[in-house]
Amino acid sequence: MLRLERLRDDHVPALLAFERENRQYFARSVPDRGNAYFLEFASRHRALLAEQDAGLCHFHVIVDDQGNLIGRINIVDVEEGSAELGYRISEHAGGRGVATAAVGEVCLLAASAYRLTALTAVTTLDNPASRTVLERNGFTLVGDITLEGRAGVRYQRRLSV
Repeated sequence: MLRLERLRDDHVPALLAFERENRQYFARSVPDRGNAYFLEFASRHRALLAEQDAGLCHFHVIVDDQGNLIGRINIVDVEEGSAELGYRISEHAGGRGVATAAVGEVCLLAASAYRLTALTAVTTLDNPASRTVLERNGFTLVGDITLEGRAGVRYQRRLSV
């Protein structure tokens, strides 16, 4: 069983550890965030909380039964009932349905709590696991994109309240 927690200031240590421990794993399928991301982590975290307080974004961490942070799932760029979905699951939690469950749960939150009507998501072509997660959660392919030089695709899902 997993749970989503809305991002808070006290998540900083666990979230930074999660990002550091999984950096190489993530870089295999998504563009790396670079060293500056880690050096400026605390100030970036404060900026994210300010965006969340303003209603521009909704950030969440994914926590397992033992209270360990095993992922993050975010709704960003909220505008006119639409937003973009992004998520990262730790290497050790991958392949166990965590991403599929978390995306399903955040889609419910997006519709009911955040009153959104549509979500988009992007992934690289060389990340079939992410494509499967999106498709299992009712996202449909809407086009091709390029992500920092890598071939990718864009998905969309309409939400109902």
